[in-house]
Amino acid sequence: MDQASFTGFLKTVLIIVLIYYFIKFAFRLLAPYLVKKAMNKVSENFQKQQEAYYNQTQNQHQNSQATNNQDFEENIKHNKIPKERKKVGEYIDFEEIE
Repeated sequence: MDQASFTGFLKTVLIIVLIYYFIKFAFRLLAPYLVKKAMNKVSENFQKQQEAYYNQTQNQHQNSQATNNQDFEENIKHNKIPKERKKVGEYIDFEEIE
């Protein structure tokens, strides 16, 4: 049965500490690049959403204008000959007498 030696323990602790500091150092070097890449991606997504919203509102606006123009043209076609309205009679304004 093997026994753990003190030097083996120190090597393991030293390797763990070196790996920790290497990762910390590497992250400090790569962090600005990763953050910049993430910000560009977020910016692109935001820009795509804005363009989609703008295109959607433009399409809705054009569709509503076309619909309004069609409704207006249909009303003009139907109202070329004015309809004769029923004559109800004269309106009398009553005043209160005290």
